Amino acid sequence: MPQTRLHVAGSYDAGSDIELGSEQARYLGRVLRHRTGDLLLVFNGEGGEFEATIAAIGKTSATLRVGERTLTSTESSLRVHLVQGISRGERMDFIVQKATELGVKRITPVLTEFGVVKLDAARGVKRRKHWHRVAISACEQCGRVRLPLIDEPIPLKNWFGSKPQHVDSEIILKPGATTPLKHIESPVTKICVLIGPEGGFSETEYEDAEVAGFQAVSLGPRILRTETAAIASIATLQSEWGDFT
Repeated sequence: MPQTRLHVAGSYDAGSDIELGSEQARYLGRVLRHRTGDLLLVFNGEGGEFEATIAAIGKTSATLRVGERTLTSTESSLRVHLVQGISRGERMDFIVQKATELGVKRITPVLTEFGVVKLDAARGVKRRKHWHRVAISACEQCGRVRLPLIDEPIPLKNWFGSKPQHVDSEIILKPGATTPLKHIESPVTKICVLIGPEGGFSETEYEDAEVAGFQAVSLGPRILRTETAAIASIATLQSEWGDFT
C-alpha cells in the first residue's frame, strides 16, 4: 500500500496525467526521495482519492499518472464545527492541525474581547491561507480525503448574527459550568463547539452565546489551555457520538 499521500486540487480520473508545480515536485524528489515509477496516493480534498504513479520527475516539475480510485472511510458521520478564538502563532496552527486529524468538518476562527491576536482584513486573508495549508498537510498525514472548511476570521459578535442554522447541538466551554460535555443531549449529525482564546471569553461573550442558543458545558475541574480544550472536546465528541471506537 503506498504510504505517501499528496493533495492535488482539481478534478481527475483514472488514466489522466497531473502536472505538479515546483514546490510539490521538490517535496517528492528532494524531501521524500521518490523516483520515476514510484507509487503514491493523490486526493483532491473533495472526496476523491486515487492511486498514482510518478511518470516523470525533475528538479522543479513532476508528472503523475492517475490510476484507480480507492475507497476510503475516514470521514466521521458526526459533523463537528469548531468556532475557535484565535490564538497566537503555533498554538492556532496546532489547533487547526489536530482538529483536522480528529475529523472536524469546519473551523471558524473568531476575534474576541480578550484575544491577543488582532487581524485586519489583509492579515486575516493571509492567516486563512496559512491555516488552509496546515489543514492540507494534516489531511495528507491522517488519511482524510475531504479538507475541512476554514472560514475567514470574523469578530465573534458578528458571527453570532450569521451563524449556521439547523445544528443539533451548540455548546460553549466554560470553566465552572455544571453540565459535563458528555452529558449533553445526543447530537444526531451536527454539533457546534465554541472555545475561547488564551484569555478566555468575557462575561458579555458568555451572555451573547447564551442568547444565541449555546449551552455552557465543562470538561472537568481544571482550567485547560485553549489548544488542550479544543483537542479534548473534539476527542470527547468523537468518542461519545462519532467514529472513535
